Amino acid sequence: MPLRIGLILGSTRPGRRGDQIAAWALEAARAHGGADYALVDLADHDLGNLDEPGNPNLQQYQHDHTRVWGELVDGFDGYVFLVPEYNHSYPGALKNALDYVYREWNDKAAGIISYGGWVAGARAAEALRLVLAELQVATVRAQPTISTHASFRTGSFVPQEGLDTAVAGMLDQVIAWSGALREVRRSTTRTPTAA
Repeated sequence: MPLRIGLILGSTRPGRRGDQIAAWALEAARAHGGADYALVDLADHDLGNLDEPGNPNLQQYQHDHTRVWGELVDGFDGYVFLVPEYNHSYPGALKNALDYVYREWNDKAAGIISYGGWVAGARAAEALRLVLAELQVATVRAQPTISTHASFRTGSFVPQEGLDTAVAGMLDQVIAWSGALREVRRSTTRTPTAA
């Protein structure tokens, strides 16, 4: 069975530029191959603010939207997060989506494509790495960054020279790690604990 990689668009902001970046990234990933890729747009999931009273590690979800989200997250072997930088970090909608479930993220791999102004979202990616580590998601080293100043000069997304190569390198790492971690998940069983 081929690996499944979810490209998670981490912004739900009206007028966002991430949808153009996500469409390009999905096309680039599919052209790269090595896995089945699907776009997960947080704007399409009505999660609202975290409303589950229990510890997500126990997976005793009370709401259908959480169960649907958990099944979606669990169905992937790895992820690529498309993350903008807001105020030196990543969007609250993404943090909320990460916090809804826990075990569904465990022992997976992830790459990050960051975008933003002067530092191309690099600070958002570094903040995201800390949270992903706690969710037991292994982030790969390769990290493509997109300067919105340069890439949206015309109003529409135009990938800068070398971005396709950077994304391909990141995908190679995500595919390799996702395959290895799939074997880890197959060889271990986790018992939920209330932390």
